[in-house]
Parts: sequence; C-alpha cells; structure tokens
Amino acid sequence: MGCLFGIFGGLFPRLAVLLIWLARPVLFTAAFGGAWLLPILGIIFLPFTTLIYVLLWTPLGLPPLGWLWLILAVLLDLGGWGSTGYANRDRYVRRRA
Repeated sequence: MGCLFGIFGGLFPRLAVLLIWLARPVLFTAAFGGAWLLPILGIIFLPFTTLIYVLLWTPLGLPPLGWLWLILAVLLDLGGWGSTGYANRDRYVRRRA
C-alpha cells in the first residue's frame, strides 16, 4: 500500500497532499503549527516540497537526512516551474531593442 501511495504521490502530488490532509489532519496541524495559509500556499506552488515536509516531519523537527530530501523536493518543484517557462518561451512576443 505504501508503494502505491508513493507512485500516486509522485504522479499527483497535490492530490496526495490533500488526501493526507483529509485522512490525518492532526499530522498537518502538528507539522505546520496550526497555520492554514502556509499549507495551502504549499499545495498551490510547491506541492512536492509540502508532501515531503509533512511525511518527514517529527516532533523534534526534520532529521538531517530529511533536509536533503526537502532540498531535492524544492529543486523538483522549481524544475517544474522552469521547464514550463522554457517550454512556453515561444508563446510570448519578444521585444527587440
């Protein structure tokens, strides 16, 4: 079941985060300190980072290896934003100086 959720989370991170939020709201409350704005912004802009943070968070904070996974998730999210901009670069009118 864990492998199935891993595949699902890799393909659809926003749905995986929402599924965890609905299934275990205490986990989100503890991980984000009861705030609701930061998780929503995370779902919209950095879904892999939010998913990894919630899954790896402990009451003592993130473990040292967890920070590595979190940095990789941030790079994955930023890579998605960058590749989208690069793929759509021809749609915008270029200004000539």
